[in-house]
Amino acid sequence: MKLMIQIFRLLCLCFWILLLPTGLLCAGEGDDVLARMIHLSKEKNTVYRLLDKVSEQTGFLFIYDSKLIDNEKTVRIPKGDYTIRQAIYLITRNKELSLRVIGDHILISGPQPARQTAIPETIPPKEADNHFIVKGILQDQQTNEPIEAGTIGVLATSIGSITNANGEFRLTLPDSLRRSTLYFSHLGYEPRKIETSLLAGQHTVITLDAKIIPIQEVVVRIVNPLRLLRDMKENIRKNYPQSPAYLTTFYREGIERKNKFVGLTEAVFKIYKSAYKPNPAPDQVKLLKMRRIISQQEKDTIIARMKSGINASLSLDLIKELPDFLLTDEKIESYMYASSDIAVIDDRLAHVIYFEQKGNINSALYRGELYIDTENNTLLRAHFEINPKYIKQATEMLVEKKSRNLKITPQKVIYTVTYKPYNGQYYINHVRGDLFFRIKKRKQLFGTFPLHTWFEMVTCKIDTNRVSRFARSEALPTRTIFAETRFTYDEKFWGNFNMIPPEEKLNDAIGKISSKIEETEE
Repeated sequence: MKLMIQIFRLLCLCFWILLLPTGLLCAGEGDDVLARMIHLSKEKNTVYRLLDKVSEQTGFLFIYDSKLIDNEKTVRIPKGDYTIRQAIYLITRNKELSLRVIGDHILISGPQPARQTAIPETIPPKEADNHFIVKGILQDQQTNEPIEAGTIGVLATSIGSITNANGEFRLTLPDSLRRSTLYFSHLGYEPRKIETSLLAGQHTVITLDAKIIPIQEVVVRIVNPLRLLRDMKENIRKNYPQSPAYLTTFYREGIERKNKFVGLTEAVFKIYKSAYKPNPAPDQVKLLKMRRIISQQEKDTIIARMKSGINASLSLDLIKELPDFLLTDEKIESYMYASSDIAVIDDRLAHVIYFEQKGNINSALYRGELYIDTENNTLLRAHFEINPKYIKQATEMLVEKKSRNLKITPQKVIYTVTYKPYNGQYYINHVRGDLFFRIKKRKQLFGTFPLHTWFEMVTCKIDTNRVSRFARSEALPTRTIFAETRFTYDEKFWGNFNMIPPEEKLNDAIGKISSKIEETEE
């Protein structure tokens, strides 16, 4: 009986395949591409994986709205030879889809009106405010895992953002950039470029392939890490801007207590970024928008206020405020350095320098990795942490306020800093800090609980025209506790500013807690 059922299903499936149209929606070269024959083996897999099989044979990548096609749907396909068009319809189980070949991409969209004979424009109509939205998820091509902190930007502009912990991205772009090109990248991946108009108004899954470094590019040789650091410092004037700039940035800081979110503060800043020169003038911050989301039940029990993440974000511009592990004087004698790896960042090769404090140093220093461009000696990325062995010594450095009856012990402190190029110069791109603590009431043997606080800031736009310092009345004090900043409510919060989408865990927490949302606008 089971065999009879399987044969019947196979006959039905073959009959369905014979009904697939062979010439719909695409003409000319695109029609020729979709008519090419490929061979598919008998397989049961997800729609995502099966479309990936088509990409492997054809070299074409797919773009489609994730709401239109369910990536995780499991489909069974029979062995056979199909046109690319037939294969797509077979895998998606939808022969009404519109297919269009653009460059090395195949755009899959919903069915077009029956009367329409010409190829429709993929660009959505202009919105009232002359802006449109590009959003989706960035994933690993092989594992289907989300890519966190991936870079998304518009080529030939300074506009961009990063993905959140779920790989989600969102860009609000002016209508003038509908014909531009978006790029997606991350450490260790092959960058990808896509015409912006293909993604406008859709929620798209974008995948990146892991970058394999050709063996001829990896030359086994002795690399002096201290020499790399000196070369990096000697090229600061060449690689980093010697004139001030305005950076429009998105900022977020939050507190998670007992593995539950209890506070979130988000803002848009305009930063006066002074030139990268010896003894630079201090940077300034101007608040454009802000909102605070707190749990009504927890707001009076957030027992610790960490030192300002804004000031920390500015201080983590490592090129402007060189930390001890980048200096070449007596301070550097506290560290050990090693260089043996090559990594890929935005299609560029980078030396990876590992560092940690020497064994005879008993103070709270750092350990981590530095990524220095192999050609121009630019610091592209830094990932480091306070040495866990001595982290308790850093308590006073990390905690601003606490109740007298509480003991706060730091457990782990991790930082990530990245730079991105614009007009031949490198600017601070993304700063992230994660601080983990254990909280215990004094005179109480048990009852400790975890506290996680974090901050991050991403540069969404760079402006180098007519840059001048802010008036003192406009500048925001950066050393104060930002979550305690006073502001007024505004119903239209983000507007057309770019932001990092809140990850699923954070989004769920915002929806569940009894929140008070307050916002401000310039």
